[in-house]
Amino acid sequence: MKENGSSCRDDSASLYGAGATYRPSLAAASRDPKRTAALILVNVTFGFDLRGTTMNQSYPPQLSSQTLSQRIAFIRADWHGDIVGKCHAAFVETVAERGFAADRIDTFTVPGVFEIPLQAKLLAKSGRYAAIVASGFIVDGGIYRHDFVSTAVIDALMALQLEQEVPVISAVLTPHHFHEHQAHADFFHQHFVTKGREAAEACLTTMENINQVRKLSAD
Repeated sequence: MKENGSSCRDDSASLYGAGATYRPSLAAASRDPKRTAALILVNVTFGFDLRGTTMNQSYPPQLSSQTLSQRIAFIRADWHGDIVGKCHAAFVETVAERGFAADRIDTFTVPGVFEIPLQAKLLAKSGRYAAIVASGFIVDGGIYRHDFVSTAVIDALMALQLEQEVPVISAVLTPHHFHEHQAHADFFHQHFVTKGREAAEACLTTMENINQVRKLSAD
């Protein structure tokens, strides 16, 4: 993706890319709940096989009362906070449009993206949240490498959700090039609005899917 001389590596797809589909067999997961979270990553269409039975659900799914009663933690990095704030605002607005109360979202601000994984792990271990959303902006300043930071953060978030069985939605983005001029600022302000909306849809759908899978596993 290139616009205004900028290309952006979209690391949100590393965890829950909008529109992605993952359809493993959940027969083993139904017997082993610890594998459930690992096997439903990115299953935003919820059309997988379970004990020989295919379940299909429209997208986005209708949210159950259980999902609407749960809580979400949103972690935002303060580096380039004016841009990251657009993602947060769009996320809150979009979930509210789906009927999820904004006061059920707790927001936590950390200095930069490197501080996100530990904050996310502590929140996941609290047992208070059904999902965690992380948003940050990792830029190439032209002096220090930034790609190792992106890899470390995304890998840590993936490992965290598999370990704690709490989904982590990533809106941590790494542009290949970012310069402090108005054209890039305008582009990424709008891009983070889009990513906030996509993160909201992915978050609510994942919460609903997990609730449905755990009901099946309990039967």
